[in-house]
Amino acid sequence: MLISDTISAAYKALTINRMRSLLTMLGIIIGVGSVVLMVSIGRTFEAYILDQVESFSNNLIEVYPTGFEKFGRTLDSLVYEDFEAVEKLSTVESVAPVIFLTESVQYGTEEVTPFIFGTVSNFFNNYGLKLEKGRLLDSNDEKGARNVAVLGWQTAQDLFGDQDPLGEKIRIASRSYTVVGVMQTLGSALMQDMDTPVYVPFNTAAAATGQKTLSYMSLKSKGDDDLALADIKSTLRQRHSIDNPDEDPDKDDFIARSAEQATEIIGQVTMGLTAFVGLIAGVSLLVGGIGIMNIMLVAVSERTREIGLRKALGARKRDILIQFLLEAVSLTLLGGCIGIIGGAIIGLVLTAVAAKFLGDMRFALSLPALFSAVLMALVTGIAFGIYPAKKAANLSPIEAIRWDR
Repeated sequence: MLISDTISAAYKALTINRMRSLLTMLGIIIGVGSVVLMVSIGRTFEAYILDQVESFSNNLIEVYPTGFEKFGRTLDSLVYEDFEAVEKLSTVESVAPVIFLTESVQYGTEEVTPFIFGTVSNFFNNYGLKLEKGRLLDSNDEKGARNVAVLGWQTAQDLFGDQDPLGEKIRIASRSYTVVGVMQTLGSALMQDMDTPVYVPFNTAAAATGQKTLSYMSLKSKGDDDLALADIKSTLRQRHSIDNPDEDPDKDDFIARSAEQATEIIGQVTMGLTAFVGLIAGVSLLVGGIGIMNIMLVAVSERTREIGLRKALGARKRDILIQFLLEAVSLTLLGGCIGIIGGAIIGLVLTAVAAKFLGDMRFALSLPALFSAVLMALVTGIAFGIYPAKKAANLSPIEAIRWDR
């Protein structure tokens, strides 16, 4: 029997029962579409987050108390004297101590609750923040502990609308602050609105809160982040009497991390989550494969007499095996193609919706996910089609012809 006849018979059998073929493919469509969608969305968010980090990460280093990331650890390990010691390091270009204020900001009847940073002028340089109007905090504000504030662009809009905020008085807790500057709009970064923070002088924040410790320190290295990190860790360990020659992070009462290291960690976490979600989505392929095997077994039973006649006319076991295997593989591959197209379209729509809330975001269709999905569909068709195909191929021609449903 010619291979072309076998292929023709396989595709004819699929088109006769179109609705059943479509329902059989549904599991594969959902499985492949889910894999493509989940992996691609994961890659999209990974690219978005890494782009956001890299946009302000040039030689940036941050130092936190361990309690900032690890529950149950200290939140008061960093003090002002640590900032002064790190500031003297030759590998560090600029340092900014930070104190967080958790208060609302009021102007007239308007009230917002932004992040409030008590810091110094170096903070803006470390993060590459730009001024829209007015001025930034300066050394005189710091030395005099002046009640002045620089507003994020969105906070200025929320409080003042079209009114010029420069020179106006806002209230933070029980203190009145004069607005001296407004920052340029930054949009969102790491799914946080970067246009809402308010900045006040560090000494002013320390006096207002009575806080003796630092929330964290922002630094900018002179070029070699690894060397700067080594100096920072050595200095803080010496000051805090920490013996840690093995670089065990659990022994330190602080966390010092460059933006490059943060980028690597984010990449590893998102990659792991993407793989995990993709694996879960791939389970539906197993369900789809079982559905295909069941339908093919039904097809063998329904077409037992046809199989007997084909064998009586000269069809070999191999021909029958190939015919039914082609039917199974064709179902999975066609379902896989539909799933790929559907997953990509849904991913594009979801990315467009997310971009409206999170800013610039581009859908990253994962080519490895596409190839993997097609390969998984092919393997599923072979794996779950081989048993029904063998059962059909092993039917006795005489018994098949005499078989009565």
